[in-house]
Amino acid sequence: MISSNLREIASELQTDRLLLRCPQQGDGPAVFEAVRESLTELRAWPASLPWAMAAPSAAVSESYCRQAQLSFIQCVRFDYLVFERSSGRFVASTSLHNIDWRVPRFEIGYWCRSSLQRRGYTREALMALIAYAQGELGARRIDCHTDERNSASRALCESLGLRLEGILHNDRVTPDGTLRNTCLYALTA
Repeated sequence: MISSNLREIASELQTDRLLLRCPQQGDGPAVFEAVRESLTELRAWPASLPWAMAAPSAAVSESYCRQAQLSFIQCVRFDYLVFERSSGRFVASTSLHNIDWRVPRFEIGYWCRSSLQRRGYTREALMALIAYAQGELGARRIDCHTDERNSASRALCESLGLRLEGILHNDRVTPDGTLRNTCLYALTA
């Protein structure tokens, strides 16, 4: 547990099927394997996932894990790697970022490895993270920014009770210069 804003931040959360935990040194190979497997799907959303446009490598994934652990310790961003409890296999990644403790407000982000999509894992992980943010961290606002064309992500937001607050036109740009619209979903208390 790490103290921030007079609150304890859980480095691990559990659901029936999943373990969500702060990235650690040595997690890079598991993340790299999932990124490599999912690269085509991740690159479909270049304005939302700009990091997926770079060439993946085990070293890049390990660097991400170490940086995410440092950001977690500094209480500026809370990334969680999601693992199947039964097998220990890396499933997904989710985070609470762009934090404003005065509200408190959190933006939520996520992606799931391609071979494990459509099994409810991402929804289960996000339900746990949202419940934790609202209950333990006192979140009064949780928002999610997703590409207008990403129907799966939009459906997931809606299934979690986030409401579409608006569409930000020409809000993001892809590496090739194409403008994209962003849907702003939010859950407020």
